Amino acid sequence: MKKEDLRIIFMGTPEFAVETLKALVENDYNVVAVVTQPDKPVGRHGSVLQPSEVKKFALEHHLPVLQPEKMKDPQFVEELRGYQANLQVVVAFRMLPEIVWAMPEYGTFNVHAALLPQYRGAAPINWSVINGETQTGVTTFFLDKDIDTGRIIEQKPFDIPDDADVEYVYDGLMRLGADICLSTLQRIIESDGHPESIPQEQLTADNTTLHHAPKIFKETCEIDWTQSAKQVYDFVRGLSPYPGAWTTLLSPDGKETILKIFKTTKVAHQSPNDRNVGTIVIDKKTLCVMTGNGLLQIDELQPAGKKRMAAKDFLNGNKNIAECIIK
Repeated sequence: MKKEDLRIIFMGTPEFAVETLKALVENDYNVVAVVTQPDKPVGRHGSVLQPSEVKKFALEHHLPVLQPEKMKDPQFVEELRGYQANLQVVVAFRMLPEIVWAMPEYGTFNVHAALLPQYRGAAPINWSVINGETQTGVTTFFLDKDIDTGRIIEQKPFDIPDDADVEYVYDGLMRLGADICLSTLQRIIESDGHPESIPQEQLTADNTTLHHAPKIFKETCEIDWTQSAKQVYDFVRGLSPYPGAWTTLLSPDGKETILKIFKTTKVAHQSPNDRNVGTIVIDKKTLCVMTGNGLLQIDELQPAGKKRMAAKDFLNGNKNIAECIIK
């Protein structure tokens, strides 16, 4: 098979997917159409429609764009079939019905931001950092009936430094995802559309614990200070800068203030663990909070209704902070 023989439909929505679509365009792959989410209402009254990042890129490069409300809509399915694609590439998109993923001759493969079968689900990058993983990666696999369970084509690892936040990992996997898409396409070309792939079960030992990556909601992001300092540290960086881990500051008079926490530091020299969880400790002009097994230093935070700031600036504006507690 030659490169020119592939007629590709690309499916994706956020910035993460743009890097892969860009790689396809720059490497002269024949992307015959792009499928993305419908424009999203924004603004105070939802009167302004905001196109996805993928749509913006596609229009800039004169690629046809499809935006179905429902993936099973007969009109959309027929329109999709009309492009006569023999391969579909999916990056950061919604779940597809079988009538869509099984349509092309060579199937549909997905670029997933984890080393499957670990971290199946909608938020693999966040959860890998939250769980303190030292390595993650990207996987290409053929879609099947269940979410993120299809046969694996290729994987590429990515190291997670201990001080990295989710933005660092996101950016790294975004670029690595584009790379693995290109190498997977090369495998498809060299194999005449039928690259070697393996069932995910072959990568799982009998005693392997599988970690999942469910969608993250606001309540997911609340800090549990009864956890260890290391767990809270990983939790914060796994949600920084977006959507942001949060906690509640309780003043002596009962006033509650929501604080987003963006950056923390593990305290090397701990004081005796004789303080209650959530106790605020001011030590040499640094802001620390008592966790389940010791202090954790807060470096950057954002009080509700204010800008993100360094903890020292927050202390300067809140002289009685030591009298408050975190809950």
